[in-house]
Amino acid sequence: MVSRRTNKLMECFKGSYKVKRIILSNTVELELLESVRIHLVVNVSRVCKYKEQVVGQRVVLPPPVIIEGEKEYEVEKILSKRKRYGKVEYLVW
Repeated sequence: MVSRRTNKLMECFKGSYKVKRIILSNTVELELLESVRIHLVVNVSRVCKYKEQVVGQRVVLPPPVIIEGEKEYEVEKILSKRKRYGKVEYLVW
């Protein structure tokens, strides 16, 4: 059994990164985080202009705040609540 995802289900683009400089007419250097493990210089065909998310599109969550060594999130509003498998789950904003 193959454990990798199929191309159909993979994301087309990853992240929003700034262009550090244009090297040639078809190559750019990107400002990447150290955790991103790709080459800094890419072909312009691999780069597209960032578009804002539309209604209903998956929302990228902000990183958690680390307090006393534990990850915590600030909840602005509780949108909904349900009981599932004996536990209460909250939909938050």
